[in-house]
Amino acid sequence: MPAQVYTGKDCVCQFRLGKCDQSCVRDMLATPFYVACLRLTNRSCLVVGGGEIGLEKVEGLLACDGRVTVVAPQLGPELEELAREGSIEHLARDYEPTDLVGRFLVIACTDDTEVNIRVYDDAERRAMLVNVVDVPPLCNFILPAILRTGPLAIAISTAGASPALAKRMKREIAEHFGEEYARLAVLLNDVRGWAKATLPTYQDRKAFFEGIVDGSPDPVALLRADRTDELLHLIDDAKRAAQERVAA
Repeated sequence: MPAQVYTGKDCVCQFRLGKCDQSCVRDMLATPFYVACLRLTNRSCLVVGGGEIGLEKVEGLLACDGRVTVVAPQLGPELEELAREGSIEHLARDYEPTDLVGRFLVIACTDDTEVNIRVYDDAERRAMLVNVVDVPPLCNFILPAILRTGPLAIAISTAGASPALAKRMKREIAEHFGEEYARLAVLLNDVRGWAKATLPTYQDRKAFFEGIVDGSPDPVALLRADRTDELLHLIDDAKRAAQERVAA
């Protein structure tokens, strides 16, 4: 259960129940989320709240090259430094609805329930992406735990049921899907142009790449053994075989 939503605590969602009865999260585990990866490069993103959680969300947005504005009367020291160096814009005041103009998404992480509700309502009216941290009914998207290795990004979500479990899964997945998978992704990307120019159909290209990834010897095992040259020869052999099939 999200940290801010449990029976007996003061209500933090738009239902304004007084004391939480968990009705806002009752259907979360049955919600079919549409999973997507957002391209944030040069997109304007707003974070409402300047504390430690705000810092965590800002760092995630900056890692994806988003243009980040933080609106908060005060910032924590790390966010102050980011503002001072020009990595983020800081609006040193309380949130206003006009702060959403021109934004791609907004994340609210204040300790003021009414502000969070207002951010959600304002964003929903604009059909914007909005996430109020730890309050599922004030979100139209959720943020999974992310494992990043080079171009690979693996998302783990428990639909808000247990962030701790998602973090454990992230650690275990990291042990299995290491750097060699990222290196393989880069090598395969290097031949995508050739495949599109040479192999006429989707099925031809699918067979080519799956033949490498699922073939023998195992490309991941080759990279783990520092036998990159052998993998490059394997890819070249696969290219020749694919060309012969197309020409036949």
